[in-house]
Amino acid sequence: MAKLVMAAATPHNPLLWRAMAEPMPDDLKPIAANFTRFREAFTQHDVDVVVVIGTDHLRQFFYDNSPAFVVGKADAYHGTWENEARTFGMEYVELEGHRELADQIVGRSVQPDAIDFSVSLEWRLDHAFVIPLQYVRPELDLPIVPVHANASMPPVPSVRRFVALGTHLRAAIEAWDSDARVAILTSGHMANDVGGPRTFAGSPDPAFDAAAAGWMRDGDLDGAIQVCSDVDRMTEAGCMTYQYLNAVTALSAMGGRPADFVDVTESRFASSPFFLWGSR
Repeated sequence: MAKLVMAAATPHNPLLWRAMAEPMPDDLKPIAANFTRFREAFTQHDVDVVVVIGTDHLRQFFYDNSPAFVVGKADAYHGTWENEARTFGMEYVELEGHRELADQIVGRSVQPDAIDFSVSLEWRLDHAFVIPLQYVRPELDLPIVPVHANASMPPVPSVRRFVALGTHLRAAIEAWDSDARVAILTSGHMANDVGGPRTFAGSPDPAFDAAAAGWMRDGDLDGAIQVCSDVDRMTEAGCMTYQYLNAVTALSAMGGRPADFVDVTESRFASSPFFLWGSR
């Protein structure tokens, strides 16, 4: 059977692509070092396929078509979008899909009991998926199954549904009749406000960041559920803070155990989450 060998949560800020270049700015050196650590972990764990969980930024999925969770079943994916290449200097990429694992996750003929999925056979990936992959696996040589989690367009799924997603992903991977070694890679934010006076002015909510890092460090899934169930509290921490729940999915997939590595890195781009679990 297949094995879930690792999970990781990283930032996906597209501004990093242009700013994090040699000579490396001092405030971005810790972010570069953390991405290097994660890249080495992917190599050390001999990963064969990656389930990538991110939140599409109203490009592929908009208000006229906004499923809670979408699993990509395409054979290949194109990234990124024209304005991301123009504004952030990002590079267009081509990524291989993994239809067999996608079918295993979604169900070949019947949806799983735990969670309902939508599927996409034609999907253009934005920076929420491309940026993490380019940093943790710059060769872009591993097939992927992208999973969009709607953490931006109300009504958003409850935190318990993100937990259910993580639990289901682990069960589906471990039931897959394959010898593949699978990684889960999520991307999102700590407290983060976009478009207002708190943008790039440090963390808009250091108290939330400290608590959220603690849930990962302690394996406190119940604590994450309790606080993240309060959508008003999440919004108070910043308009994009709800994307932190993508990392909660990773925590759930790894059985709610403490992460092996936890760092919330401060820089000109507010707080960047780095959480890593290896196999045990």
